[in-house]
Parts: sequence; structure tokens; C-alpha cells
Amino acid sequence: MASSVPSDRLHERIATAALAPGEIAYRSLDQFFEFLGDSFLLALRTCGFILRANVDVRDTLRQMAFIGVASLPIVVVTVVFSGAVLSLYMSQLVVKWGVGGYTGAAVGLSIARELGPVVSAVVVAARAGSAIAAEIGTMKVTEQIDALRALAVNPVQYLVVPRVLAAVAMLPLLTLIADVMGVAAGYGVAVLNGVAGESFLSSLKAQVTTYDVTMGLVKTLFFGAVIAIVGSQQGLRTSGGASGVGRATTNAVVKSIVIIYILNFFLAYIMFGGKTAFL
Repeated sequence: MASSVPSDRLHERIATAALAPGEIAYRSLDQFFEFLGDSFLLALRTCGFILRANVDVRDTLRQMAFIGVASLPIVVVTVVFSGAVLSLYMSQLVVKWGVGGYTGAAVGLSIARELGPVVSAVVVAARAGSAIAAEIGTMKVTEQIDALRALAVNPVQYLVVPRVLAAVAMLPLLTLIADVMGVAAGYGVAVLNGVAGESFLSSLKAQVTTYDVTMGLVKTLFFGAVIAIVGSQQGLRTSGGASGVGRATTNAVVKSIVIIYILNFFLAYIMFGGKTAFL
């Protein structure tokens, strides 16, 4: 029976298996830095088109509907239940310790600073980031991108710019809606667990500031750019037919999520490193 693995991929696997561990690590590191450099250059080219106002408004609106509106239900459901389970554990602890009034502050700060922005970004990366990589990757392996170049159409301007603008514009809106719904779910669960509704709301208003909400939304600007750039980069680098599209889709999701978590740490340190909760 013939092997289902293409011959070029089979040869690549055999060659990789023959490498020493040090050579494998070196090759992986080389590929990682190649990915970072390629993504950075793609981001610079995208910013150049945006600054020159070379934007297809109609396509950008279509991408906003796909990335934003179509992702809203799953983002809201994910953040709502994340807020609910956080409130469940928190309310049980604080009621036992006799400080149930802090439940609102803890839930509100966690959602505004971390859960809302990060969970929303991860969900959008899984849904929209994979679709971006698959769509552009399919165009790449079917030579549609070569056809665009033959027609003097820049693929970055035509494919990447609308997706980056849409992701950066819609992710903060998704996160804001998810924040409100997540806090509402946390409120309901806290009340069911014996926390007084007034104390929940009073601590929420006292401790969660405009700064917390705003900085959480600022994070999503970076996350949206990461999702669109990484998805587009993986799509433009696709090769190897249908299996290549599958690899590009998987890599786009995995790399986006990893970068989001790493970037979130540094953004949180910059934004909230000198600020502690309940102060």
C-alpha cells in the first residue's frame, strides 16, 4: 500500500530523524528566529500601507464582521463561564473567611485585567486566526497569490491589511462586551453562594477603576495585531498542498496563543506591575 505521506515530507522526516539532538535544537531555533523576523517584516509592511491609507474599506468591513460579529457568541460564552467559575471559588473562600465584600473587587479586577482580554484573544485566535491562515494558505498553494502579483496587486495590501485592521478594531469591542457579561455572571454566582449583592457591587465600584478596564482593552490591540499577523504570515508561507494548509492552520493557532500569553505577561508588568489589587 502506498504511503499517504508525500515524498518530500517523507524525505524531510528521514533527514530530521538522522540529525543529532544539538542539530535539531539549532534547526528549531533557526526556524523560530526566521518566523519572528518574517512576522516583524510583515508587520512593518502592513503598517506602511495603513499609514499611507492604502486600505480596502469594503474588505475591511467584511473582515470586521467575520472576526468580530461572528466571534461574539463564543467569546461571550467563554468569558461568562470563566467569570462564573472564578466567582464560584472566590465566593466560597471569602464567605468562609468573613470578607465576602471583596468578591466583587476580585472578580471585576480579574476579568477586566486578565480573563476578559486574554480569553477573548485566545478564542479569536482559535477561530479567526486559523481561518486567516487557512484562507491565505489555500490561495498560496493554488497560486492565486502569484496571480495577484501578476495583476500588480500587492498581497500584503490586499490580504493582510484588512485583516489586521479588523482584528485590532474588533477585539477591544468583543472584550468590552465579554467583560460586562462575565462580571454579571460572577455577580449571579456570588449571590447564589451567599454574598450580598450590594457588597459585591460596592466593592466592584470601589476597586475596579477606569484605568483597569482601559488597560485591559489596550492589551487587546496588541493581541489582535498578533492574531492577524501570525495567521497571515503562516498563510503566506504555506507550501505542500492540502497538508501544508493544515500545518499552517495549526501553527497559526499555536504560535498566536503562545505569543499572546508571553506578551500578556510583559504588558501586565508594564501596566500593573506597580499597582496591586485592593489599593
